[in-house]
Amino acid sequence: MRTITNEPFTGAAKPQRGFWANLGRKLWKSRVMYLFALPGTLYFLIYKYVPLLGSVIAFQDYSPFQGFLHSDWVGFAHFRHIFDNSEVVQVLINTLTLSFLQIAFAFPVPIVLALMLNEVKSEWFKRLIQSFVYLPHFLSWVVVIGLVTIFLRSDGVINSLTAHFFGAEPVLFLQQPYLFKPLIVLEVIWKEAGWSTIVFLAALAGVNPELYEAAIVDGAGRWRRIWSITLPSIRSTIVILLILRLGTVLDNGFEQIFLMLNPYVKEVGEVLDTYVYYKGVLQSDFSFATAVGLFKSVVGLILVVAANKLSKRFGEEGIY
Repeated sequence: MRTITNEPFTGAAKPQRGFWANLGRKLWKSRVMYLFALPGTLYFLIYKYVPLLGSVIAFQDYSPFQGFLHSDWVGFAHFRHIFDNSEVVQVLINTLTLSFLQIAFAFPVPIVLALMLNEVKSEWFKRLIQSFVYLPHFLSWVVVIGLVTIFLRSDGVINSLTAHFFGAEPVLFLQQPYLFKPLIVLEVIWKEAGWSTIVFLAALAGVNPELYEAAIVDGAGRWRRIWSITLPSIRSTIVILLILRLGTVLDNGFEQIFLMLNPYVKEVGEVLDTYVYYKGVLQSDFSFATAVGLFKSVVGLILVVAANKLSKRFGEEGIY
């Protein structure tokens, strides 16, 4: 039986808004926020994503005169050359050695420095120390290497002092292959350790003070509080930063290495970044240089994904 209602007839049902209409309405509603995000978005599009199209020359025998469309395709020939060439293998070994030395020695320093600053009770003294350790970050590598050269060259400050007080012969610090890697690591520590403490200090600021109070009541000393409360509280931050660092394991920083290189230490000091510069810019081997750069990116991606999965397996959050 038909049910008769007393509701007035209003005509045909209103059509639902389409997907694009809803999207346009949402974009217009948040137009100010998207306007603020536009410069950053354009930066990444123009300087990060659009250049990825040039990676195609890694699979070509690229010639600037023939262009992308007419250069001969060679497949993975340049990638095979990375491992067939003994010179490239040595450069790859130098790169990995420097990266793992930095992870082993430079990465823990900001953590230790942040723990030390966190124990300082005087706020003005803490801020003073933070200002001093932050300052080197704002110096360019040109200035840093210039300072290192002034101190360590044959007629530099160190050799002048040792000659004056001890009568020692000048030591050519910058020409000794066995000193190259330790100097690189020490420069990274001096320049970046203070700045890197910011993230760890921010993580330490979020630790519940009641945990420390309860530990003190239980008789825990300072070292026990650091080991049982402070370090576990910032463990996830340490893991995330370590994962991100592994993603750049083949990236040692071009400017620092390039400025420190000289013919005496080139065999142990040349890394992928400087090798790509010499091959791609000075020798115009664009395809091989691009293949090396693409190889670095793929290895970094694999390491990040693997480290992220490993961290999740051990109960950490990971980066995604």
